[in-house]
Amino acid sequence: MSPLVVRSWAAWAPGIETEGDWQGWVRAPTQLGAEGIPNVGFLPAMLRRRCDGLSRLMLFTAQHCCEESERDQVTSVFASRYGPVNTTLSMLADLAQDEPVSPTRFSHSVHNAQAGLFAIWTGNQQASVSVSARGDTFALGFLEAVCMLHRYPDRSVLFVCGDEALGAPLAELANPKVGPHSLALLLSRTGPGQPLSFRLEAPAPADAARGWPEGVEFLRWMLSADPSLRLAGHRRSWVWTRG
Repeated sequence: MSPLVVRSWAAWAPGIETEGDWQGWVRAPTQLGAEGIPNVGFLPAMLRRRCDGLSRLMLFTAQHCCEESERDQVTSVFASRYGPVNTTLSMLADLAQDEPVSPTRFSHSVHNAQAGLFAIWTGNQQASVSVSARGDTFALGFLEAVCMLHRYPDRSVLFVCGDEALGAPLAELANPKVGPHSLALLLSRTGPGQPLSFRLEAPAPADAARGWPEGVEFLRWMLSADPSLRLAGHRRSWVWTRG
């Protein structure tokens, strides 16, 4: 069991951006919208032009979750099940048409592109990890953030997870169907905020299918009155409790 504190959070999905929007969604959850992208006008123009859809999602929630005075001091974990796969798909389509591939787009088609852009934007030189783990991506990203808290006990860790809607021909492979979304959590070992405990347990029967990703389900639970959350993983169950 590992106790920690959620100091702050920010989330984005089409039409659900503010804390009030998310509180309303928690009272009546529905499937998330399939299209949209947040406004990242806070980024310098040159950096903004380098961002694909996933980078905009993740940097938007990172900016709203973590105060400017702390952004260059936090360690970070960026977790995405599919990463910048849409950028890769578009480059493959260009190659199939004998079109040249942009070196900038190529350099941002790797899975740690969002972590790199965050570091460039904020001047952050602290430790950072990028995670992709199929259906366990959110939980293993959260676990990596907990490890960061133990490794660097005097620093908070910014945990950002998200995905964008998969483009053709991969859209039909997504389960559940993924729309653009991102969640950022600023975590510390102690201090003000929402105290939580996180642990691993033996496998349990899978939860009923939901119309939203695991990170959004975690936020739904955190903003609800439910005492605990269990997410069934590939080989184990992940359990969060309050306090």
